[in-house]
Amino acid sequence: MDILDEFDINIIKELEKDGRMAYSAIASNLKISNTMVHQRINRLIEQGILTGIKPVINEKKVGYDWGSFTGITLNKDQDSDRIIEELKNIPEITECYYITGSFTLYIKIIARDHEHMRKVLYEKIDTIPGIAKTDSIIELGCAFKRNVSL
Repeated sequence: MDILDEFDINIIKELEKDGRMAYSAIASNLKISNTMVHQRINRLIEQGILTGIKPVINEKKVGYDWGSFTGITLNKDQDSDRIIEELKNIPEITECYYITGSFTLYIKIIARDHEHMRKVLYEKIDTIPGIAKTDSIIELGCAFKRNVSL
């Protein structure tokens, strides 16, 4: 059984066009009731399929010109939960993933400039006990970013 039916997919596609779109406008566009739209969106949020409807910030427009993808090697992989909690306290880290390969974790960092990036790496991340090393790749711009196709 599919988790999403045609109505769910079409509602999500409408929200992708404009997350601020009124439920009544979505209902009108899809020729379904406002109540159905409201119930479906609430169910999608409760199921964790939609993780909320929030703004997408263009970091470059608000002064964050530098980005990096940084692999983190830990002294002991079993320390990952504690280290992740400490990484969550660093606002410049916008994403964190468990990965396979040479690193345990992979993070996305945004910074205003090269000095800010250096401070995040050396004064915030490298001081967390249990981190053996970091390896960063500087991002030069996002070619595209999108949701998975439904």
